[in-house]
Amino acid sequence: MATRAQPGPFRPAGSAGAEALATGGAASAGGPGRPGPLQDETLGVASVPSQWRGVQGIRRETMVDTGMSWRLLKNMDVCLPAVLAKLKSCQTASIATAEASVQTRKHADAEVQTEVPAPVSARSVAQHDSPRLAAFLRRVEAMVIRELNKNWQSHAFDGFEVNWTEQQPTVTCLHTLGYPPAQGQGLHVTSVSWNSTGSVVACAYGRLDDGDWSTLKSFVCTWNLDRRGLNPQQPSAVVEVPSAVMCLAFHPTQPSHVAGGLYSGEVLVWDVSHPEDPLLWRTGLTDDTHTDPVYQVLWLPEPRHSHRFQVLSVATDGKVLLWQGGGVGQLQLTEGFALVVQQLPKNTKLKKPPRGETEVGATAVAFSGFDPSLFVLGTEGGFPLKCSLAAEEAALTRMPSSVPLRAPARFTFSPHGGPIYSVSCSPFHRNLFLSAGTDGHIHLYSMLQAQPLASLQLSHKYLFAVRWSPVRPLVFAAASGEGDVQLFDLRKSSQKPTVSIKQTQDDSPVYCLEFNRQQTQLLAAGDAKGTVKVWQLSTEFTEQGPRETEDLEQLAAEVAA
Repeated sequence: MATRAQPGPFRPAGSAGAEALATGGAASAGGPGRPGPLQDETLGVASVPSQWRGVQGIRRETMVDTGMSWRLLKNMDVCLPAVLAKLKSCQTASIATAEASVQTRKHADAEVQTEVPAPVSARSVAQHDSPRLAAFLRRVEAMVIRELNKNWQSHAFDGFEVNWTEQQPTVTCLHTLGYPPAQGQGLHVTSVSWNSTGSVVACAYGRLDDGDWSTLKSFVCTWNLDRRGLNPQQPSAVVEVPSAVMCLAFHPTQPSHVAGGLYSGEVLVWDVSHPEDPLLWRTGLTDDTHTDPVYQVLWLPEPRHSHRFQVLSVATDGKVLLWQGGGVGQLQLTEGFALVVQQLPKNTKLKKPPRGETEVGATAVAFSGFDPSLFVLGTEGGFPLKCSLAAEEAALTRMPSSVPLRAPARFTFSPHGGPIYSVSCSPFHRNLFLSAGTDGHIHLYSMLQAQPLASLQLSHKYLFAVRWSPVRPLVFAAASGEGDVQLFDLRKSSQKPTVSIKQTQDDSPVYCLEFNRQQTQLLAAGDAKGTVKVWQLSTEFTEQGPRETEDLEQLAAEVAA
């Protein structure tokens, strides 16, 4: 039973006091069985040997200063054995320690020692005979000035630009592209087009021979020639079209937008970067839609918004239409023109059309690079027409239209012996353009006169396409019905091709071709076998010679005279 400490006089601690504390006060003056009064005492230092240190074999003693006075003990119901036991169990556990090292990566020092510069020795200055040197300079002065003036007035290096690219001596085929499902149906490549970056080529599959192809399933295919692992038989994008596609044209600034004209008369615009849902806009089958096959489409900048473009389409129904993309997937007709026999200029004698026929079918179109409103049309009648978007005269036609149709023709040129399939305006001369037709001839015309400046017979069959080079003023290319791509350089000859490339081995027709305006060494051509071949032109067809533009001007002036 614990005893309650009573206050008492403070005495020095002794053995008797310690013994009394240990026995709970039994030996106190209070007698046996009664707790004696506790007195405040100051105890001495108690030495408690450490068991842990004993286990470790360390023979040291740790002195524990209890500093415990009777003032503290009288408030605690504990006895000395309990205190000793408490002190004995207050040993901390062993502290585990470990050492670790971190080694940095190996490094090395390097030094660069420049070569010891060689001392520059002073050169001895030669002694000149100043009077004789001055006399020589005065004597040759007039001759040197005369030669300098001759060089200053010379045009020998006009148009010369340094070109560090590797010279290409011959024309070579880089790629042979095709889409087996289209080729398996016997479809032709009817049109090719390069996108605005020059890295993607697109082709249209359709038919150009006789027959009704309005319900023939066809395709638009694109290949990215810069892509690694190009598979020539697997296009980058394939668009299925419910009617034969007759023509294509990539957007001038949007690399993935391409417009197409169908045999059914519709005009569509696709975004080939979304192959799962590529269709952006279509004309639909309305009163404004062409009623005959669309043979060519072009992108034109809007007059007041040069960053926005419209689609122009021409067809054999005699209409030239301008379309604007809307927000609901519909192409809206904004302007329209109609070719009517009665309104053709009478400056050239033309064959009378069949009785009852009033419209003139358009088969090709090309715009001037110098006048955005001026364009040339090729027709089924074989005669080119100079036309203008600024025409205001109303067309005398009963064809239905949501906008007034105008008569665009301003001048008629002498005809070919058959329908015209292609026209191309010179990018280097405002008055020159080329036309190619079923008579196998290419005509070089000036906008200023009806008769052609030159006529070249290239084939005994049809000529389906002709294009001026975008970098050489005197170079153009033609696609023939005998399977050839013919390259002309008028600087070398105005009567025969400089190079004739065999596109098809069985003489199947080549229907279309286009120069690459970004990578000017490339030319794409499509044929009746369903194949697109990309040709790398030789250097002579891509590097402009000195005074070449002046030679073109002189050629136009001489022949016209």
